[in-house]
Amino acid sequence: MSERLELPFPGDPFAPRRRPTRVVRVGDVALGGDNPIRIQSMTTTDTQDVAATVAQTERLAAAGCEIVRITAPSVRDAEALGEIRAELFRRGVRVPLVADIHFTPNAALVAAEHVEKVRINPGNFADKKKFEVRDYDDAQWDDELARVADRFRPLLRRCKELGRALRIGTNHGSLSDRVMNRYGDTPRGMVESALEFLDVCEDEGFYDVVFSMKASNPQVAIQAYRLLAALLSARARQGKPGDYPFHVGVTEAGDGEDGRIKSAIGIGSLLADGLGDTIRVSLTEDPVKEVPVARAIAQRVESRWADAERSRGALPDPGAPFVDDPYEHARRASECVASAAAVDAKPAQVLEIGGDAPVRAELSIGAPPTDPEAAAWRLADAFGARREVACEGLRLDVADEAALERVQPFAEALARHGVTAPLALQMSSELAPHAKDLAARWIVPVALDADVVTVSALARAAEAAGVALEWSLAGAATPSGPTAANALVAAVERAWEASRVLGHRRVLVSVEAERPVPALRLVAARMRALDWRAPIVLVHRSEHAASDESELLHASTDLGALLCDGIGDAVALPVRGGLERAGDALALAYRILQGARQRTTWTEFISCPSCGRTLFDLEETTARIKAQTQHLKGVKIAIMGCIVNGPGEMADADFGYVGSGPGVVNLYVGHDCVERHVPQAQADACLIDLIRRHGRWVEPE
Repeated sequence: MSERLELPFPGDPFAPRRRPTRVVRVGDVALGGDNPIRIQSMTTTDTQDVAATVAQTERLAAAGCEIVRITAPSVRDAEALGEIRAELFRRGVRVPLVADIHFTPNAALVAAEHVEKVRINPGNFADKKKFEVRDYDDAQWDDELARVADRFRPLLRRCKELGRALRIGTNHGSLSDRVMNRYGDTPRGMVESALEFLDVCEDEGFYDVVFSMKASNPQVAIQAYRLLAALLSARARQGKPGDYPFHVGVTEAGDGEDGRIKSAIGIGSLLADGLGDTIRVSLTEDPVKEVPVARAIAQRVESRWADAERSRGALPDPGAPFVDDPYEHARRASECVASAAAVDAKPAQVLEIGGDAPVRAELSIGAPPTDPEAAAWRLADAFGARREVACEGLRLDVADEAALERVQPFAEALARHGVTAPLALQMSSELAPHAKDLAARWIVPVALDADVVTVSALARAAEAAGVALEWSLAGAATPSGPTAANALVAAVERAWEASRVLGHRRVLVSVEAERPVPALRLVAARMRALDWRAPIVLVHRSEHAASDESELLHASTDLGALLCDGIGDAVALPVRGGLERAGDALALAYRILQGARQRTTWTEFISCPSCGRTLFDLEETTARIKAQTQHLKGVKIAIMGCIVNGPGEMADADFGYVGSGPGVVNLYVGHDCVERHVPQAQADACLIDLIRRHGRWVEPE
C-alpha cells in the first residue's frame, strides 16, 4: 500500500472561493474559468435506437441541460452517434454531445468523429477489474503503464486533430486491479488512476481535459475531488499545468429524496469549496428530472461565490486546522454532555450529545405555542406517523417573559401525549436565569459586546439550575470578511473563557450563520487550538426556500458538508408549514445523517441512474425492490443496470443486483458474485432469500 500524503487543504476552508481553472470548450459551450457552472445529464435510451435517443436529448436540451452524454458500449453504438448528431442538427438542437466509453478503445475512436467530448474511465479503458490480488514491482508497474499509454495515445491524437475535449472520469466502483493492488479502494487510488492518463495527455501536448472523481459514497467523492485539486496544485508548483476543470457528481445516488440529498451533500459541498465547473445529478429517474435539481444546487453556490469575491480580506489565523486530515473522514473528538429536564429526570428524558453518542436529530419549532394542548397533539400525531425515527430534542425560541410562561404548560402537554424529547430554550441571557426546571438545555447567544464576567455569571446560573448550556455564537452572519471572522473568533474565546467556570462541563456550542460551512470550520479550528472539546450543534435555519425541494437541497448541502468534515454532534432543522409537518422535518434530518454516513435508519440503496447500457427497467426495478426491502435498517443494497460499476460498488454494498444480460441478473454479496444469470422474474425472490441466508432479513411490520 502507498504512503500517506501530507497535503494542505485545496483553497481556503474559512473563506472558500472558486478554484481558478483553464477554459475547456465542449462544442459551443465553454466550461471552467469565469463561465457559469454547466449542467449535464445522460440519456437512458438504447443508443442504437436513434429516434428515441434524439427525442430524449431534445427534451433534455429544452429543460436546460447544456451538455448531454450518450453511452457508446460498442463500435455500432459509436457509429449511431453520427446519425444522432445529424438528426439533432436537422431539428436545430445544437447541444454538445459526450460519448461515454467503457472497455472499448475502438469505440472511442469512432465516437470522436461525431461528438464534442469523449469520456473515458481509466479503470477500464485499458485495464481490467477481476478483484485479483497481485504485487507489482516497479518494472512491472512501468510496463503496464506503457501498455495503457499505447492504447490511449491514438484517441488523444484524434481528439487533438478534431478539437474534441476529453473527460478523464474515474469511478470509485471501477478502479482497476492494478490500481487497487497498490492504492486500495481509496480516494488516493481514484486520483492516481486519473493522473496516469493525464501524464499521457500532457506528453502528447493535449490539454483540453476535464476530470471527474465519482463515488456513490459522498464522503469518498468529496475526499477524492479535494485530493485531486491538491495534487494538481502540487503539479503546478513544479511547473506543470494544474488548472484543469472538474465535472462533479455523486454516482449511483438513487431516487427520490435520498438521491437528491446524497447529490446535494456531495456536489453542493464541493461547489461550496470552489471545486466544480460542470455538474450532473445522477438520479434513478427520468433524466429530465435531474436538470432542475442540478440548476438549483448550482445557482445557490454561484451566488455565494459572488458574495465571497466582494468580501476579500485577510482572515484571522484560528491557530489550528479545522480537521486532522481533509482527505480522510474522522469525527471531531468531543466531550459527552448529558442533558435532562431536571437532575432527577427519568432516563427517557436524558439525552447524550457528543463523545461516542450518535449524531443527534433535533427540531426547531419556534415560539412556545399559545395552545399547548393542540400543539402537543399535532406533534405527537406527526411523530407517530414516523415511528422509525425519534425526535431527540425540541428547540423553542423564547423571546420574552410571556413566552417563558408558556413553556411549562407546553412541556406538560407534551408529556401527556407521550412526547419525551428534552426541551432546549433559546433565549436572552437576561431570561435564562428565570428558566430553572423548564428545560434540559439553555441556548444563549454570546453577544459580541458581552463581557466575560456577565457570561461567566450565566454559566454559574446554568450550573446551579442543573441544565446544559449551549453557547450560540450569534452576530457573525458569515466569516467571509475579516471583520466578521474576527468577531466570530472573539465570540469563541469569550464563550470558552466563561466555560472555564464550569470546568467546560455540560457546555455545547452552535453557530447561526448565513454561510454555516466556513463559519463552523472557523469555530471548530479555534476550539481545536484552545483544546476545547465541547459538542457542536449544527443549526439549520430556513432560507425562505421556494419549495420543499429547495429546502431539502439547502439543508443537505450545509449540514452534509460539515458532517462529512467530521464536524457536528447534533443537527437541528426547522419545522416548516406547521407542526403537523414535524415528522417530515425529522425524517429529513435522519436522511441527511444517513446520506453523510453518520447514522443508518433505513435500508441504504445504491442505484445507478440508468443509461443505454442498462439491461432492465432500472427505475421500475429499483422501486419494486425498495418496496420489499426498505425496512431492513442498516442493510446496503446496490441495484445496477450493468457491470461497468456494478462489481466495484458491491464492495460498498452488502448485497447487489446487477444486470448481466437481457432478462438475467447476477446477485452479489459484497463484491463476490454468488448467483449468476438468474432470470429476472425470479431475481427479487432470490435476492430476499440471499439476504435471509446471511442473517440480515427481518419480516416487515
